[in-house]
Amino acid sequence: MMQERHDGINVDLVLSSTPQSSPIVSRNLKFLKKLKISLPSLGKFRPRVDQCCHQCTPDSLRKKLDSNLTLGFRNILSVNESQTRYRGWLVRRVCCVLFVRGCKVHPSPADKRVQRVCESSRVRKALAVGHNTSEEGDNQGQVSRLSFSLPLIDTCISPGLLRFVCVCWVMLKTFASAFGSIEINLNHLLALHRASQEGSLLVYVHMRQSIWDCALIPLVLFCHNLRVPYTVCPLQINSPALRSVLRRVGVILLPRSAASEEEAERDRLYSPVMTSLLQELLHEGQAISVGVSAASGEGGQWVARIRQLIKEGSVADVSLVPVGVSYDCVPAKNSQVGFMSLCRWMLSCLWTRPRGNVRINFVKPFSLKEMCESGRCKTDECVPLQDLLLPAILNDRAVSIHGQRKTAWLLPYSYASQLQDMKEREMSIAIIIHLIFSTASCMAVMSTSLLSCLLLHRHRKGARASVLCRDMAWLTEEILFRNRDVGFYASLEDVFYHSLSLLSQHVIIAALPSRADPVIAPRATPAAVLHLTLQAQLVTRAFILESVGACAVSAMLCEVVRSGVSIRVRKCGVTAAEVTGDMEFDVVLCQDKLTERAQLLCHLLPPGFVPPCQSSVDFPREAVDSLVNCGILIMEEVPRDHPLCDFHKRKGTFNWSAVDYVNDSDSDDEEPDKRSYKISQPSQCPEMLFFLCSLLAGHLRALCWTTDALENLLTPLPEKECVRQIHRRVCERASEERQHYESCSEEAVLTAVRTLIDLGVLQEHQQDEAVFLAVSLEFQQTENRQKLQSFVSQYLYY
Repeated sequence: MMQERHDGINVDLVLSSTPQSSPIVSRNLKFLKKLKISLPSLGKFRPRVDQCCHQCTPDSLRKKLDSNLTLGFRNILSVNESQTRYRGWLVRRVCCVLFVRGCKVHPSPADKRVQRVCESSRVRKALAVGHNTSEEGDNQGQVSRLSFSLPLIDTCISPGLLRFVCVCWVMLKTFASAFGSIEINLNHLLALHRASQEGSLLVYVHMRQSIWDCALIPLVLFCHNLRVPYTVCPLQINSPALRSVLRRVGVILLPRSAASEEEAERDRLYSPVMTSLLQELLHEGQAISVGVSAASGEGGQWVARIRQLIKEGSVADVSLVPVGVSYDCVPAKNSQVGFMSLCRWMLSCLWTRPRGNVRINFVKPFSLKEMCESGRCKTDECVPLQDLLLPAILNDRAVSIHGQRKTAWLLPYSYASQLQDMKEREMSIAIIIHLIFSTASCMAVMSTSLLSCLLLHRHRKGARASVLCRDMAWLTEEILFRNRDVGFYASLEDVFYHSLSLLSQHVIIAALPSRADPVIAPRATPAAVLHLTLQAQLVTRAFILESVGACAVSAMLCEVVRSGVSIRVRKCGVTAAEVTGDMEFDVVLCQDKLTERAQLLCHLLPPGFVPPCQSSVDFPREAVDSLVNCGILIMEEVPRDHPLCDFHKRKGTFNWSAVDYVNDSDSDDEEPDKRSYKISQPSQCPEMLFFLCSLLAGHLRALCWTTDALENLLTPLPEKECVRQIHRRVCERASEERQHYESCSEEAVLTAVRTLIDLGVLQEHQQDEAVFLAVSLEFQQTENRQKLQSFVSQYLYY
């Protein structure tokens, strides 16, 4: 059950203390009332996660609204008579129906849309390629070849069906049984209303997590009288009746003949038809909702098509709106949905308790045309990953080439065949990566994410509940300090109990009768660890700067320290608390070396962790500086003849030059100042360092295990079969070691395979319209594979 608390500033979320799990979980937490720890009071000074990028779209950022106006939050599942025009006893019973009836719906008929799409020059050109048909049979041939897309083009929005029949009213009732609340920041909707009044074409972009993303965003917009967007659904709907209903509420489905989005994009006519459909929808003034996968980049081709329309002049401009959808418990992904499976899920919601809360954040709309014309969303040239890393991996020498990792697989040629220019394709890929980063940055960190992160990366062997409570309060402050929003506000007891009750199936709670402080530890099963890893991903993104810097420090310590702490931690499995005394050693770390290690590590990160508008040199420097701000590193003072602040003793400091060229260095005769760092000695420094290193350990270990799985792998193999065999071997290794299950997820293995392809370890070959993978000759040698594993493992904290 959920309650609302009105404090005059926000409608904040207050969790009820009704027990929802075992008695051990529920009332053994009475000791929390004695703790003098409280979560930070957010009030109206919440982090501003709705701001667009100041570097890529400065003009859109200047369009400010009334910053002093604070509207608070609203739970769209809590519908009462105050949200209708009527009052009374009967109104309170049917207020949901009256509220849905009173919401504004912008009708969108599909009159003659099929004819306009089929007669577009883009579709005609695609039909004419490779076909020399006579004029008499040309029309019939075109209709037969476009028969797969005619139902998709005929998608429309029916106001009556949208309001009542199985859609908004049913969704409100169903989601009320599935989720405790769906919270919306009303301040974020002001910019959307302003953009709608100005006539801007809105394109909502979210990160694909579940099928319910496609339903939640239109539902929120409908409840706030905003235009319901046409939603691109990447799943295959099998039921003809369900497909017919969804097409009439603005859902763009996959063709019946295609089992997946990848298979649909292989059709040579699908891309031009969908591009022409987007053009017609935007000409009608419709809004569009698109989801982008952070792992594979699927869905980004829709953004590339919209950008192509702007470049051609078919559409003047659109306003992109990144949307962050955060779940207390992320629903499972489904590749196919049928009518019976949907009915079973809706019926199961009637007798199961709500599975957590949902928070949805909207970013201020920004111009896609401005982002493209300014060119600021891509600062560095795209360089193949093998040119960036192979010299350091195989030859152990510094890399003189600087640039961003080339990730052409985010936008394959089959997905956007119309983009023949390499620079245009790279710009579209940069926009896709920027949207992934912006969407992840505006997502609120939920309480289950905090507890999952602490159990996986700080207290893997378990900790007392009182310790976890203190760490949750600390982690909440750190998240807010990094300008990330949180999806909760309540007392410490309520927040901890709420997250623990939702994760009860994935943790072990042990309590002695004589002690009221139970011990909580994660279950050592693959399902439990993978679920906790999925929940903790947002915390990893929030600490990505510090994590990169900490892994760079770990790599340098691995090189210079061959005994003591390094051996005990990496080989003996000693915890951070046990090595605190051994950290009293004097090691000076050069800033240039640290920055170089951090820069090499950045190239191994999945796309979307680093914004493309930030230079590949600036991000590693900020990563090193962030460790100084955290107190992990302290600057080492180098003895000098005169202090740095004494400018009078510097040669040529005050000499004026007649040339307009300005040199950033202090003088031409002196070398630039070299900075060095030492590891801080406070007792909590090792624990914090190991915590930050552990955040990226799952991704790096998956890369090491994937490289090791290439041994005795019979290649070439079809891409899907190769990924399947590698995934099976990685899972077998995790089962043998009985730990590190977070490194054997399908997403982690797929990301590692993509990295090996970019490195040139695996080579792609096209055979009979299928992609085959084979180990390159260079990495068929065991020595080179070991060098790659050694390079990656230097950043790895075991």
